Amino acid sequence: MMQFSALLVVVFVLTHMETQAQDYPSKPVRMVVNFPAGGPSDAIARPLAQRATEIWNQTVVVDFRGGAAGNIGADHVAKSAPDGYTFLLISGSFLTNPALTSNLPFDPIRDFTAVTPAASSGIILVANPALPAKSVPELIALARKHPGKLNFASSGTGGSLHLSAEYFRMLAGINMLHVPYKGAGPALIEVVGGQVDMMFIALPPTLPHIKNGRLRAIGMGGAKRSPALPDLPTIAEQGVAGYEVNSHFGVLAPGGMPRDILQRLNGVLVQALQSPYVRERFAAIGTDAISSTPEQYAAFIKTEMAKWAQVVKKSGIRND
Repeated sequence: MMQFSALLVVVFVLTHMETQAQDYPSKPVRMVVNFPAGGPSDAIARPLAQRATEIWNQTVVVDFRGGAAGNIGADHVAKSAPDGYTFLLISGSFLTNPALTSNLPFDPIRDFTAVTPAASSGIILVANPALPAKSVPELIALARKHPGKLNFASSGTGGSLHLSAEYFRMLAGINMLHVPYKGAGPALIEVVGGQVDMMFIALPPTLPHIKNGRLRAIGMGGAKRSPALPDLPTIAEQGVAGYEVNSHFGVLAPGGMPRDILQRLNGVLVQALQSPYVRERFAAIGTDAISSTPEQYAAFIKTEMAKWAQVVKKSGIRND
């Protein structure tokens, strides 16, 4: 009798989950953004939520929960029900925080389900024109001639721009001085003004300065050249083999999400990301819309976390 009762419970649970998946979504869905409104994540989240709302005919609400380098919003999603009604838009900090912080309130792999990447934009190495280097080989030669004398700005210690420079420094085998600022904007102003030699930064805010000659473009950090600067080689093309860093955004759901709901969520988001509306909105800010299967994205996350863990370990950076 007990075995029969247990069987009934299993059948009920499976039937309930199947019904949930068939009806999903039957109420508004929340896309949690773990950084404040007005930043790069905002520019990715709103067009994606708008198009997903239209496809689903169900509202996708953008819920901003910033703080603690993105960990507050991530923790909220990690502790949410894996029913498809709450998911997280991450940026590159999610991939680096595990190496930088030893006391995360969640496990970045176990407590999340990978859904799909969403956007990627190349970063660029720019320098003040007063720096006597016009290419990556010239910059490396200059740094080796004057070890520890050249400096680079960043948006803050342990941030993605700082780690991008540290990765470059390690692969190139050079020594440079880090000058952290409270944000990419102030750092860029100092490079333009000549107070700091160079920095890695997202491409869009640099373009006006490059065009008017107040900044010199040294190399693209991604795997390919940018259509905005087609004649500028990548850093890897210029001899730093293996260097590839992009500004990344993706979607995660709480861990343990049922397969059928995951497939539905992935399908709608991929459809939205491939739509002309989203692609045009992203292109306007120098960003490519990208997507994949959950399995491919899970593998990417593990690979990127391992890469940045090595960079952090070798550089000795900590955010604890």
